[in-house]
Amino acid sequence: MPTGIRHGTVTVMIHSHSVEVTTFRTDGSYLDHRHPEAVSFVGDLTSDLARRDFTMNAIALPPDGLIADPFGGVEDIEKGIIRCVGEPERRFEEDALRMFRALRFSARFGFAVEEKTLAAIYAKAPLAASVSAERVRDEVEKMLLTSRPQILLTAIEAGLLDRYLVRRKDEPVSELIRITAMPKKALPRWAALCAILERRGWIDSVQDFLTSLRLDGRTVRCCVDCCELLHTAPPRTTKEWKKLLNHYGVDTASCAAMCYDALIGGKSRDALRAVLKSGECFSVRHLAVTGDDLVELGLRGRELGEMLNFLLDYVMDYPENNRRELLLQLVRGTEEN
Repeated sequence: MPTGIRHGTVTVMIHSHSVEVTTFRTDGSYLDHRHPEAVSFVGDLTSDLARRDFTMNAIALPPDGLIADPFGGVEDIEKGIIRCVGEPERRFEEDALRMFRALRFSARFGFAVEEKTLAAIYAKAPLAASVSAERVRDEVEKMLLTSRPQILLTAIEAGLLDRYLVRRKDEPVSELIRITAMPKKALPRWAALCAILERRGWIDSVQDFLTSLRLDGRTVRCCVDCCELLHTAPPRTTKEWKKLLNHYGVDTASCAAMCYDALIGGKSRDALRAVLKSGECFSVRHLAVTGDDLVELGLRGRELGEMLNFLLDYVMDYPENNRRELLLQLVRGTEEN
């Protein structure tokens, strides 16, 4: 099947399995710093490998079983080095996304970026503006989810994210290393990154920053609310956690708890987990009575809403009293007074 015939790629079906087969090729000019304008098919494996980004990705296994490694990729892997094939600046001029990939591979595998390759990232960083926001978002998230998310400091210092920052200061953002203490989950790590950048003055608006990177609406809302919460001290009591849960929801509360622990310190996550595990009421929908129950007692409109909020506040203080008959009795007594 001609799945990518323009680039010499076909898919061969072998029983129920598919195998992609691509002709050796060389690439033409990269006018948009992302895609070659044309490709030329060749019969030489080394010429094909020469167009790859990094030496560790320029290794092939021919049918004879002898590894083809014309650029020393195996040695670089053994030494833990990310090195461009050929001239680094040319590789990044061809495809600016490769600068992000170099740092991501460094964070993922714990490899060091070779000196000339790193210097070329700093030199060619302005080309990152040509990479789509969606691609940048994906690379940033992949870095965030590694064991070394602080690699983003290098990306920021080099200027790879200048398009999304309102300003870039010279001082290091050492707090990024604190993200390593967080679970490897995208939502809380995005929130922590935003909180750090906002605190440092590198972004003015969490919403604008995430929207420009094409993050989904749920992530944007949660991170905005989480960063707002981080401007205040963590909840200290069970009731304060319940109020936070009622106002922001479980997603944002959980995200904030993880950020509190990582960026400020403490045991917020444990405290929140205890509240959720208790099963105690923290929202109107968890009350043992409903709006319909109060309508039957004659309450309407604003009065009904105020009564539900009164009952919720009462049950937050006395969770054992979240029982239908007791709450209805409380409503009747309140109305009589």
